[in-house]
Amino acid sequence: MMNKIMNMFGRYDSGIWIRVLGSALTTITGFMIRPFLVLYLFDRMEGSIILPMIIVGLQPLCGLIVNWFGGGWSDRYGRKPLILSALLLQMLCMVGYVFADEVWHYAVISIVNGIGFALYMPAANAQITDVVPEEQRAEVFALMHTAFNVGAAVGPVLGLVMFGWNPSAVFLISAVSFIVYGLLVWFKLPESAPFKTGVAAAGLPRKQEKTRFSWASHKLLLMITLLSLPVGLLYAQVESTFPLHLQTNFENFRTVLASILTFNGIIVIALQIWIARRTEEMPSHTVIGGSYILFAIVSIGYGYSSIVIALFVTEFIFTIGEMIYGPHIQKVVSLMAPADQRGFYFSVYGTSQMLSRGLGPILGGLLLNWGGGEALFTVLAVLMLVAGHFMYRAIRKSVTHTEQVLGGR
Repeated sequence: MMNKIMNMFGRYDSGIWIRVLGSALTTITGFMIRPFLVLYLFDRMEGSIILPMIIVGLQPLCGLIVNWFGGGWSDRYGRKPLILSALLLQMLCMVGYVFADEVWHYAVISIVNGIGFALYMPAANAQITDVVPEEQRAEVFALMHTAFNVGAAVGPVLGLVMFGWNPSAVFLISAVSFIVYGLLVWFKLPESAPFKTGVAAAGLPRKQEKTRFSWASHKLLLMITLLSLPVGLLYAQVESTFPLHLQTNFENFRTVLASILTFNGIIVIALQIWIARRTEEMPSHTVIGGSYILFAIVSIGYGYSSIVIALFVTEFIFTIGEMIYGPHIQKVVSLMAPADQRGFYFSVYGTSQMLSRGLGPILGGLLLNWGGGEALFTVLAVLMLVAGHFMYRAIRKSVTHTEQVLGGR
């Protein structure tokens, strides 16, 4: 047994385990906040639907511009400075929520928090690509997804209790988690950017120059980014309109929301690595195309489920979809990216998540006002099927060749 544990820890670079621990720590507190933030703002703003959606949407929208440049900065200045800066900003935002009492306070905090998240994700994903061989990347991205879902399994239940007791304590605990993660990065995470690790001898410049964007040369990257928007829109609804939709169908909607999110996290923890290893060798276009079909089914389930068991079945389908989608789409981006542009590629791809999380609550709130949750999630299901068709074709045509070349080395 001890040998198996040691082999598992020895399978990955030590920097990966630091990321796993830090991500699990911060996402526990993050999921204590995220499912209930809209409800918290909804109550603070006397039942307004649109204002909470705008405030929640400000975070990713304002991070969008920073995200575009953040990955390039991590290529030029290193992964570690960007990660540390991001964690510092997010910690300050958690403290800010404690003292906020005006609409504009929440708006400013959301903007700064969005900048922090935008700086973090491209650098963090590029760091994984720096230290993990191609054949293990889907597995390691799956490991990170598992760490995130430790928070999804534990956080909502804790948040349900803590928000009922003292919301300020939730934000302070989250701030402490960012401090602890930052200290781990500062003292234990080695820099991995190619220009800082001696990779220049393999043909990379000693000092990384600014990446110049070209519509022609980055056409595929832009297409994948655009076609990922519906998936991000689905995630955005879970954090914004979905709790309000549940409120119309279930009396104990807070408990229902916390329960299905915890269920999602437990399933991911139990199955993510196993599924990643079983699908590692499968063509990415097949895996990703199938995930879009699952997400379309989930959208219908979210919109029309009126009994709890139906919601749990829907959530199980969603969990399978995200477990196969996330690691493989990140693997596709990592295979496309030149070694000296990994941060840039992940930052461009990350704009999809930022844009969908920014516009999703606002557009979803308008649709929810107009036609209810059924109309909102039906539209989302149609978008998912259309985007999934074109994503399948784009990856099969352009990225499968790259995978075959790398696999033949």
